[in-house]
Amino acid sequence: MEDVLDEVVSSEDLQKFEKVFHEQLHQGKVTHKAQFEYAWCLVRSKYPTDIRKGILLLKELFNSHPDGKRDYLFYLAIGNARIKEYNKALHYVKAFLEIEPANQQVLALERQINKRMEKEGLIGMAVAAFGFINECLCGRSLLRYKEMEAKEE
Repeated sequence: MEDVLDEVVSSEDLQKFEKVFHEQLHQGKVTHKAQFEYAWCLVRSKYPTDIRKGILLLKELFNSHPDGKRDYLFYLAIGNARIKEYNKALHYVKAFLEIEPANQQVLALERQINKRMEKEGLIGMAVAAFGFINECLCGRSLLRYKEMEAKEE
């Protein structure tokens, strides 16, 4: 299965669904379908600001339109994972799995999120370790410099 967390919406699709959404918004009546399609594009954007906007639209749909809860939960999980809010993403995955425990697509998404958390945790640990080593080396160099300076006096 392709990693849905890496899937990026085409600019054409985003513009198409954004136009429909804003036309309906201007008319004062946005359909659930138009809001979902626009949010679906936004959470698949490469820009975190778009993703957050999509998450807000999906949350609004989740709270106001019970018929699409499965889809909203799925894309809320994707959106949050894409902005590295992994705990929130897993919260939505778990909520989805309460409705449909054997959904293979959501189980695969859960594995992908966990892999990313693990990978980024390891990267974070490596960065911290590098920083620590760097500080030690700089401190050691500074001590040597001061020792050399003291000998010259």
